[in-house]
Amino acid sequence: MVTEPPDGLSIGELARRTDVPAATLRSWEDRYGFPRPQRVAGGHRRYDPDDAGLVEAVLRLRAAGMNLQTAIGQATATAAGSEPSVFAGLRRRHPELVPQVLRKVTLLALTRAIEDECCARAERPALFASFQREPFFRRSEPRWDELARTARVVIVFADFPATAGPDEPPPEGAVPIRVSLPADAPARREWTLVCDSPDYPACLSGWEFPGQAASADAGRRFEVIWSADPQVTRSAATICAQLARSVRPGLGSLLAALPSDPPPPASADLRRAAGLLSRMTGYLEKTRSPAGDAKP
Repeated sequence: MVTEPPDGLSIGELARRTDVPAATLRSWEDRYGFPRPQRVAGGHRRYDPDDAGLVEAVLRLRAAGMNLQTAIGQATATAAGSEPSVFAGLRRRHPELVPQVLRKVTLLALTRAIEDECCARAERPALFASFQREPFFRRSEPRWDELARTARVVIVFADFPATAGPDEPPPEGAVPIRVSLPADAPARREWTLVCDSPDYPACLSGWEFPGQAASADAGRRFEVIWSADPQVTRSAATICAQLARSVRPGLGSLLAALPSDPPPPASADLRRAAGLLSRMTGYLEKTRSPAGDAKP
């Protein structure tokens, strides 16, 4: 019977189990943050025994024709159970959230309100946003550059050109980190905004109904959920962080950038205020005429 070392596998042991040379494992760690070892006395690497299975999963995906970065992302995402969709992930984790059908013009107004409050009130938030397409992000880029100045981390998703190489989060006060989503990613059809901060948590996520290619941009319809509940917001931030890390494995320290204190439950006053705002949003959506919509 093979017993595991009490402090994990050395890099030599991991290399022998997977038939991947130690030099290659070090190269993967430097470039993609994978596999990620613990450091013991003297700075020596020690790996979890499960890392051998992850490395073997990457090798199988590579043998099937997948490039290395994508293979690492898929293997680690599968192991972590990461959610491919922010909207669906929130619905599964928080079934009490009630979706609303909103046009883009209304959704944009809600998004702008959360962004402005975040800029005015949130202290060092972790920010995530999904823009679907790069041109949509470009319209808001000056706003997000400003939000990034005081945030602990800012991640934006869209159909950006694929990136390669080391991509650890930049220092505070830098620009948003752009994460390119594959064409078949469910999050590519979603509009998401998450502001995770102890003093101002808020999030929204919506998926776009199919078959709207001929619709005016402002009139495109989304099914949307939103919340100011700290626990819901933390769930949304965690889903976004895991999604970013699954696509770009080099963002290995991303989850560490999230607020570490467990979020409190929503108060009764907050739940009442959220219910009122949801009802107000529904009435606003019904009373705005399509003829009055302007392209944002």
